[in-house]
Amino acid sequence: MITTMVVRVHARVCDSIHHLERFPWLNPSVAFVYNASTFTFWKTIFKESMRMNRFLMIDVGAGTMDILYVDRESGGCYKAVVASPVRTIATDVEKTPGDLLVTGGEMGGGPVSQVLIHRAGESRVVMSASAAATLHHDLEKVRSWNIEVVDNDEATYYQKKKSFSHITLGDLEPERLNRIINGFGVPFSFDVVAFCAQDHGIPPKGESHLDFRHRKFRARLDRNPVPQVLLFGSNDIPEELNRLRSAAAVASTLPTEEIYVMDSGMAAILGASMDLACIGKERLILMDVATSHTVVGALENGEIAGIVEYHTHDLTRDRLEELIVDLTDGRLTHDAILKEGGHGAYIRKPFGYANAEILLATGPKRELIKGSQLPIVWGAPLGDNMMTGTAGLLQAVCWRKRLDFWSSSRL
Repeated sequence: MITTMVVRVHARVCDSIHHLERFPWLNPSVAFVYNASTFTFWKTIFKESMRMNRFLMIDVGAGTMDILYVDRESGGCYKAVVASPVRTIATDVEKTPGDLLVTGGEMGGGPVSQVLIHRAGESRVVMSASAAATLHHDLEKVRSWNIEVVDNDEATYYQKKKSFSHITLGDLEPERLNRIINGFGVPFSFDVVAFCAQDHGIPPKGESHLDFRHRKFRARLDRNPVPQVLLFGSNDIPEELNRLRSAAAVASTLPTEEIYVMDSGMAAILGASMDLACIGKERLILMDVATSHTVVGALENGEIAGIVEYHTHDLTRDRLEELIVDLTDGRLTHDAILKEGGHGAYIRKPFGYANAEILLATGPKRELIKGSQLPIVWGAPLGDNMMTGTAGLLQAVCWRKRLDFWSSSRL
């Protein structure tokens, strides 16, 4: 009886999946061990899959924040592409007069860092230690910019001083999110909230943040070479990923049952692989040309064969073409990419450019590759190029929760 029930429970979760080979974790054939503990496990998975309906996916980049809300029960799907928090908060700083108290947590820097450093030359800028990490993890470096850094408890003293205006840093702005979701006409309440951004991590002294990021990625991908392995639940985010931990802390104030975070590059590669043009293909070359960073990934049967990351503003079409071919042919090295000013590379199992079945481009800056002699397909996961990261987040959460989402919803 237990054997029969295990198979039935597992099959029920995936009985309507299309292209089951793309979802190996949902394949009923994996349930080989039939015992009481296995039954209890799949019974729990089944109950969770029936209860998980409302998903909020948030991809925060340097230019935009891309939001996807889906309701598995009703089939509702709503999306928004709005200015990234690094831009809105930088604007808030510019508009706020006088001395500044800045609290919150680590978020993307860029315009925020620039405007705060500039402001410190004109007025007093006091930052809590947690917020100062946005500018640099070395707080003495932050102080060298004429910014006062205080511990988080001391920051409350400045909040009481009327002479200071108050700015809160964070990749997630709960009140703004509430307004956006209310604009969808749906309740501001979720079963899952997932967030992605690029987090370089906090390296040990003497190691560059790019080498550190590469080493940490390589360790995880060597063990399990799928993009989804870089999705973390709120309780298992590595200590060094301070930006993602800060975002998860803010997300914990939202009305949600579960919280997940992920590296945005991996989310984009996974999301690009969900494009309809990739269905039925085994060897994929996927690129996401975003505002700040470009990532190219080679996937074979869902596993990462190689990745290369670069700053978008440093790329030309010709160099991007070379990176694509050299990545899949296995000719790139992490050190060489760093030396020329790139972000890094990871080569695991190159399958050869000539063997690729599709070369798909996504991202807001993909016009960079326009006119290429390579056979590039313009991607649109979930029907929208700007939803690439959120599509990857959704797929990663499905993988983590063993949910049959893509066929049971109306996406």
